[in-house]
Amino acid sequence: MSREKQQTLRSAEWFRGRAELGLQHRAVLRAMGIEAEHYQDRPVIGIANSWSELNNCNAGLREVAEAVKRGVLAAGGLPLEFPTISLGEELMKPSAMLYRNLMAMDVEEMLRSNPIDGVVLLCNCDKTTPAQLMAAASANLPTIQVAGGPRTSSYWRGEEIGSGTDLWRYWDQYRSGLLDRKDWDEFERCIGCSIGNCNVMGTASTMTGLSEALGMMLPGTSSIAATDALRLAVAEASGRRIVQLVTDDIRPRDIMTAEAFDNAVRVLIALGGSTNAIIHLIAIAGRLGIPLTLDRFDELSRSTPFITDVKPSGSHQMAAFHAAGGIPAVMKQIGHLLDHRCRTVAGSTIGEVIDAARCFDSNVIRPAAEALDGEGSVAILTGNLAPRGAVIKTSVASRELMVHKGRAVVFESYEDMLNRIDREDLDVRPDDVLVLRNAGPKGVPGMPEWGMIPIPAKLQRAGVTDMVRISDSRMSGTSYGTVVLHIAPEAAVGGPLALVQNGDVITINIPERTLELLVDESVLAKRRETWKPPVTPHLRGYPRLYIDHVLQADQGCDFDFLRPESEEALRFVHPTVGRS
Repeated sequence: MSREKQQTLRSAEWFRGRAELGLQHRAVLRAMGIEAEHYQDRPVIGIANSWSELNNCNAGLREVAEAVKRGVLAAGGLPLEFPTISLGEELMKPSAMLYRNLMAMDVEEMLRSNPIDGVVLLCNCDKTTPAQLMAAASANLPTIQVAGGPRTSSYWRGEEIGSGTDLWRYWDQYRSGLLDRKDWDEFERCIGCSIGNCNVMGTASTMTGLSEALGMMLPGTSSIAATDALRLAVAEASGRRIVQLVTDDIRPRDIMTAEAFDNAVRVLIALGGSTNAIIHLIAIAGRLGIPLTLDRFDELSRSTPFITDVKPSGSHQMAAFHAAGGIPAVMKQIGHLLDHRCRTVAGSTIGEVIDAARCFDSNVIRPAAEALDGEGSVAILTGNLAPRGAVIKTSVASRELMVHKGRAVVFESYEDMLNRIDREDLDVRPDDVLVLRNAGPKGVPGMPEWGMIPIPAKLQRAGVTDMVRISDSRMSGTSYGTVVLHIAPEAAVGGPLALVQNGDVITINIPERTLELLVDESVLAKRRETWKPPVTPHLRGYPRLYIDHVLQADQGCDFDFLRPESEEALRFVHPTVGRS
């Protein structure tokens, strides 16, 4: 690297010169055995590692980090690994979503405050991927993301088991008495098969796939299994590539453009991916000052075919998806709908990725002409019950419930639902609409994945397998059913959902994109006069900060103060290095 280029390196602000601060900073690295010759003419590459023993999805990232380091060193950079918060979807309560913004702040401020010229982001579990991309969008340093990959498939009684998706199915059978305790214990021993994220197209695989579609991962790499040696080869290649990104000064805002987000939305629809991705993509775009609205998702969904036969929307698992060609193959099948000019961290354009891609199994990734559904996998509903929108994953909904009218059976909270859903005296019929409220961004807080309300046990025993369910909550990307989610504004801030009473009639019409409460506005006005917001027990700390500043679901649930409100705020990268 030339001296001229070296002087432009961000890290040089810390290490150059003979004054006391330069000496102090150089001494920090020397104390760790790193002499100046290893960084004075080389870019410093941060490796943001979300490894944690509390997060089985990300448990393989230690080894991945070592492979990244090999690549960085081979390309002439100095790799410096640092830990960040790790968001494990399965152990964190009430939801890892509560801490997505905190992780984004953690990563952003580590990048902003340290002598880092470029960064490799190591992600995997649901919220780690969007949190890192939100941070990268704000810090805008040269960035590449590397996923830990999906776990291997497991089998129970000869059947391939999908993480989450089959858990919910067998849980319903256990609740209704179709499985006994011995069966349930046996199933438990089979489902935890290896490290890695869920082996279906849940939120984790959806988000790593969308990172690749946005151009932030090396093409074809998001779906490689966590236990595949190719995962380490990709990590090493990413380490080499980040050094070149620094040299070429290619940054996230060069890659994550408005056109790139349109591409990612179309890939989401084609995948039948997680509805959580809608919130995350809006949040990432918001950090870049790119207006991405629910209307845009619905517009693109109407013209994008759903082509990916992977659980929970289909029948296969992630291993089959990767073998079929992964994200590049999906993009090739819908290539006529994508912007081929968008750039990737590999240095290629999306068009070049599409040209090189091949589909090896058209039963898993179908041609557009043989789509599972020609009009996408997601719909955005509006009406007097969701003035700012609600989301339904049509690829997992029941056809016979796409147009439906039913009585509301209202649950005031998640605890209320758990206490009453299996009671024999619950007044509920198969054609009713189950309503859960006060489970949104502010209401819990954190908007947990409580939206897939269980079918009441007495109805399950009668053979009912699906009902219309609506809430201001979210749903696991591994879940399924006719479930309306993300109702905005939420009940806890006085949205219309707060005014629904037992017995009210609700209509849903997915083809017409409507969600209506058939109650006269004058009646709702009277109810509104007596409505009081729920009392929160959170009086301090991060949950209090979250409640005070989180935006609604249609705005991505980011914090209001983290979205840039001006060009000046958008350009801000880091403060000048001064006296410590």
